[in-house]
Amino acid sequence: MAEILVVAEHRQQKLADVSLQILSKGRQLADKAGIELIAVVIGADVSGYAEELARWADKVLAVKIDTPGESLAEPCQKILSSIIKDRKPKLVLIGHSSFGMDLAPSLAVELDAPLATDCIDISMQNDSIVVTRSIYNGKVNAVYSFVPCEIVIVTGRIGEFASEESDRKGEIEKIDFRLEEDLGYKVFEGYIEQEVGGVDITQADVLVSVGRGLKDKENIEMAEELARALGGIVACSRPVVDSGWLPAEHQVGLSGKTVKPKLYLALGISGAFQHTVGLKGSEMIVVINKDARAPIFSVADYGIVDDIFKVVPALTQKIIELKG
Repeated sequence: MAEILVVAEHRQQKLADVSLQILSKGRQLADKAGIELIAVVIGADVSGYAEELARWADKVLAVKIDTPGESLAEPCQKILSSIIKDRKPKLVLIGHSSFGMDLAPSLAVELDAPLATDCIDISMQNDSIVVTRSIYNGKVNAVYSFVPCEIVIVTGRIGEFASEESDRKGEIEKIDFRLEEDLGYKVFEGYIEQEVGGVDITQADVLVSVGRGLKDKENIEMAEELARALGGIVACSRPVVDSGWLPAEHQVGLSGKTVKPKLYLALGISGAFQHTVGLKGSEMIVVINKDARAPIFSVADYGIVDDIFKVVPALTQKIIELKG
């Protein structure tokens, strides 16, 4: 069928952000191509998720399984392969999460379908699927197109696609699925949450984020003063954590946390994709860096090319004066 199928992921009673992101992207592609968007959600009780997904999808397949396993790739693969073989969608979209990375390759092998992973853009041109991937540590964006084929599977990078609002009322089809084989060699025991210290950067409206351009741990205080003036908290890139300047709970990026503050102020951060992937949902990104060629300027709304040790103290003082 001429349709796009999106695999929705959920955990701890909440749809994953990446699922809503790729669902929004799927909606754009489906509208442009004039085809239907189908969402699939799998679990023991998925009615609530299905209603939320129906705001974007033309149809939601709410698959109820009789054994715990919605967090494991193997049972989901059995269900999805059956659905895909029956419906034959043109494009299958999956989030590039730990679950998606486990699921997509084996699903592609079973279906004998081409797979593109960790994509930062997806389009349909002249009846062909075209994807963009970031390579060479984010220095180059490579564009790939698929030769004509029946089904293409693509995983989309977390935080790369905007989760746009939609008010559709798609159809919900409930499906009961019983696994015919024992998959007891892998059992889902539960989620282990990382211990959280005194801050939660994912909930902050304002983040002052620092990178290796800060030069020394003692200079963290300069960023903290600016954060206090703005009513925010300090975050950082991975080199800052690796150097022991700040604990890991402050880290933004692929190996840290994804944040969506109203203001993200980046100080001395070069902007490798491993970092920028975690901040692209920010409403406003302001960059201060003396290197005008720093990659982080490519995602900035506003930028200052200057020495942070000159700009930040002056900026902090001006904010304090304006606030009285």
